[in-house]
Amino acid sequence: MDDNVYKIVELTGSSKSGIEDAIQTAITRAGKTLRNIRWFEVLETRGHVENGKVAHYQVSLKVGFTVED
Repeated sequence: MDDNVYKIVELTGSSKSGIEDAIQTAITRAGKTLRNIRWFEVLETRGHVENGKVAHYQVSLKVGFTVED
């Protein structure tokens, strides 16, 4: 196994569809500007309620990526 150095950033993804879609939204968007994303960790899940129904999901993540040489 190679010795790697990782950088960690915190992101929050959102979605009207659900928690998994909010995670995917955050990872996909981050992948446009960050290279070598390797893992994520869910820190917090929350949502917005309108008229007694879930209207929106938000998921905060730690995302780790390898630092290039």
